Amino acid sequence: MSANLTLLLLMGALYAAGIYLLLDRSLTRILLALILLTNATNILILATGGYAGVAPLVEEGVAPQDYNDPLPQAFILTSIVISFALTAFMLGITYRTWVIRRRDELERDAEDAAVAAKPSYDAEEDADVRHEGTEFTEEHEG
Repeated sequence: MSANLTLLLLMGALYAAGIYLLLDRSLTRILLALILLTNATNILILATGGYAGVAPLVEEGVAPQDYNDPLPQAFILTSIVISFALTAFMLGITYRTWVIRRRDELERDAEDAAVAAKPSYDAEEDADVRHEGTEFTEEHEG
């Protein structure tokens, strides 16, 4: 099975543009990036499905390798539904941010930067537990 070069180039361009747009702090660009990334993923699933074949209905005299695989088509349909829901959610967030702040950019949060600058937290080392002796230690003997 060989892949269609045009689809692979288009998929690579969509992934590259989507990742580039995702690195910006503008919600509109993030929305466009997610749309491009989901479309690139749909093309990836389409390319892995192989070339078109006979419809996957069993007929007499047709070799099994001549049938088309219906699974990539189902995956693409599911991906389209998920990307539509994600796009609607991001549109809602973008609209709400615009209504509240009249800006499309995400702010740099000082608290998030301070948390990111702190060393990692170790629950055992950083726990504030006082040491209590038990009846089995030498401290509590007679």
